[in-house]
Amino acid sequence: MNPPPILHFMKKTILLAAVAFLAVGTEAQTPVATGAADQLGWQLAVHSYTFRKFSIFDAIDKTAALGMHYMSISGSVNLNGSNSVPTMSLSEKDLQAILDKLKAAGISPKFVNMGVVQLPPDEAKSRKVFEFAKKLGIDTLVAEPTPEALDTVEKLCKEYNIKVAIHDHPRPNHYWNPDVVLAAVKGRTPLMGACADVGHWKRSGLDPVECLKKLEGRIICLHFKDLIPDDPKASPPPATGSRKMHDVPWGTGESNVKAMLQELKRQNFHGAFCVEYEYHWDTSQPEIAECVKFFNATCAELVAADSHAPLQK
Repeated sequence: MNPPPILHFMKKTILLAAVAFLAVGTEAQTPVATGAADQLGWQLAVHSYTFRKFSIFDAIDKTAALGMHYMSISGSVNLNGSNSVPTMSLSEKDLQAILDKLKAAGISPKFVNMGVVQLPPDEAKSRKVFEFAKKLGIDTLVAEPTPEALDTVEKLCKEYNIKVAIHDHPRPNHYWNPDVVLAAVKGRTPLMGACADVGHWKRSGLDPVECLKKLEGRIICLHFKDLIPDDPKASPPPATGSRKMHDVPWGTGESNVKAMLQELKRQNFHGAFCVEYEYHWDTSQPEIAECVKFFNATCAELVAADSHAPLQK
C-alpha cells in the first residue's frame, strides 16, 4: 500500500532539508583560506626534510595534523626514524607503503616535487632519476645540476615532460644568486626554471623580493621561509660567505614574507610553496602551524583585494 501523497511530500521535504543542512555544515568546515590559495593557484606543502628526524610515516601524520594536503619529498627518506636512505633506493614495497600512508592521511599521493636530487652530465644516471619520477607521477625535480649537465637535463626534461627547478644554497654555492640561475636556463625549455629557496637568498645578503622579481616567469616552485639572524649583533657576512640565520614563523622574521606573496601574486605564479622549516627540529610543529595560519590569512587578503578592485573599462 502506497503512503498518502502528503506523507510522501513531508518525507521528501525533510530529506532535502537534511541534505541542505549537511551541505552547509560541510562548507562551514572548509577553511576559506584553502579556497583562497586554490584561487591563486597555490599549493602549500610540507617538504619531508622538515621532519627529517622522524620517519616518513610520522612526517605524513604531522603534515596531516597541520591540516595540509600536499608534501614534497627530499632526496633522502627516513624510513624507521633513525637513519635516512636515498629516495631513489626505496623498494617497491616501501614506496607503496608511503603512497598508501599519504592516501590514508588525506594527503595527495602525488608529491609536488622531489629533491634535491643529483642530475649529473652522465645521461644514463640522470635518466634513472627521471624514470623514478615518472613512476611516482612526480612532475618536478629539484636539483643543482652543474653547467656541464644542463644540456643533458634539458634533453630529458623535453623527453619526459618533467620540470627541473634549479635550487639555490647560500654563498659560495654556484647558484646562490638568481642571476646565475637565469643564465643557466636562458634560451632553454620552459620546463627548466628555479626552485626559489628564499631563506638561502637572505643568508647570502640578498633581498628575496628583488630576487623573485628577477626570476619572473621562471619560478617553478619555492622552498619558503622567514628567517632571523642567530646573533642579531653579528657583522654582515663577508663577500664570499653567508649569514647564520634560522627559521621563525612566517611574518615574524626579516624576509618580508607578505611582500614576497604579493609579488608572486603579481607575477601570476602558480605552483607549490614548500615549508622547509630547519629549526627546533624536534618541536617545530606549533611554529609551522603559525606559518600555515599566516599563509592562509594572507591568501585570503590577496583574494579579497581582487574582489574590491575597481572594474576595468
